[in-house]
Amino acid sequence: MFNVRNEGSRNTVSFASRLASSEAFKTLFREGMTLVEEAAAYLDGPGRQESKLLSRSDALSYAAESMRLTTRLMQLASWLLLQRAVNEGEMTQVQAASEKNKVKLTRQDIASSAEVFARLPEQLRDLTTQSLRLQARIVHLDRLLYSKTAEGPEAQARAGIEAQLEKLRAAFQTGGDGKKDRDAFGFGS
Repeated sequence: MFNVRNEGSRNTVSFASRLASSEAFKTLFREGMTLVEEAAAYLDGPGRQESKLLSRSDALSYAAESMRLTTRLMQLASWLLLQRAVNEGEMTQVQAASEKNKVKLTRQDIASSAEVFARLPEQLRDLTTQSLRLQARIVHLDRLLYSKTAEGPEAQARAGIEAQLEKLRAAFQTGGDGKKDRDAFGFGS
């Protein structure tokens, strides 16, 4: 996880956790919930009427895209609600991680080809595009918060260097003729 060290107090602060509880998260939450409401209103109202005007094959594509849109937005809303519960102290990050496993936050692209997608109603295309952008932001934040590799490139590089140094220490402590040590590092004879 990206960490910032306060040298004066030696406390480590998780950048991702701070971001998740910040005003930026509140804005992301509002955007997500507003998009859910807009999509529901569109699909139940004007979208239903617009879909009736489409050709049979385009209507089928409309149905597939609207189902993906709905699924994507429900996944995102579930994730946002879980994270808000953590931010408000209703659950711990560990509890949220456990619950999060029930929310399949998967990357879903559009179901239709670009040509077919372009023929769908403009508002459906716009809602789909907005939901894909929101999804990308949330998936990124999710990786920062919950990924085991969220330590960041610096920590990963440091771990790799430490592993190599440990191999060197072990090689020089074993003694012997050195051939085994050279072979361990791929130098051959």
